[in-house]
Amino acid sequence: MTASSAELFGEELRFYRELANYTQAELGDLLHCSRTNITRYETGQRRMPPNLVEKADELLKTGGALKRLWARVDWNAGIEHPDWFQTHANTEAEAVGLQIFQANYMHGLLQCRDYARAMFEASGTDERPGAIEDRVAARLARQERFLTEGGPQLVVLLDESAIRSVVGGPRVMVRQMQHLLRVAQRGNIVIQVVPFTARATIIKISMVLLEMPDGQHLAYSESLDVGNPSDDPTVVSGHRRRYDRLRGDALTAGESVALIAEALEGFRDDAEQAQRGQLAQEQLQRPGRRRLHRGSPRIPRPRPRT
Repeated sequence: MTASSAELFGEELRFYRELANYTQAELGDLLHCSRTNITRYETGQRRMPPNLVEKADELLKTGGALKRLWARVDWNAGIEHPDWFQTHANTEAEAVGLQIFQANYMHGLLQCRDYARAMFEASGTDERPGAIEDRVAARLARQERFLTEGGPQLVVLLDESAIRSVVGGPRVMVRQMQHLLRVAQRGNIVIQVVPFTARATIIKISMVLLEMPDGQHLAYSESLDVGNPSDDPTVVSGHRRRYDRLRGDALTAGESVALIAEALEGFRDDAEQAQRGQLAQEQLQRPGRRRLHRGSPRIPRPRPRT
């Protein structure tokens, strides 16, 4: 069995640690982390944070070797998607173009980290330690090829419900809307919103149309915990007709950006209001604080005589 790049990094870390005559506990103390974490870094089970890599380079006098190797490691290579989704993830990774319609919530290729984490936390399907962070990392790793220069074309139609439905609270939605506005500026990505008023909003099944390197076209749709990939020309053609109808009713890219910016301001207002309410609640709960009801008469208290 060939060692993964993460394991090779761990072996180098262990080599330089032993060369410097440090135990795992001693190196952990110097890096302000536990011996258990050092063990996980050296076995490739956990990604070493970049700031600790830099400190380890200095402490172990590696001449920057650890930092250079760390930068070449594919830290997401060992992360797996749920079995029912893995086939689509593999196909998506090869596609030269994607056309997507997404209803109800943000598509995975457009989710920011906080939104993705909130989605997995709400699902509550996996309680293994670190499972949520693993799944968030896997989701973000899928996005990378579309966010690089010259990435594949990505056209996403978002039902308006996807930008109006609150996931994780208004602060998370602020970050998500900001992320959408940044992503929409990329030359290979088009985001269009299908408004509530569109005649085609009765189509609520999210779908993906994929163009493969050999020119083949595939379709993918999803129900609860079940993926439905298809290369049947009849199925693909049916999804294409639905998609074209939806795009015909969608706002233009410019109009969609304006609507997303409007939603961003609304979520900002909600976040500020929630913060003010939280501060007011904290003030009321402070012990020993005198409270007066508005409009209530002030009760005179006898003053001590001098």
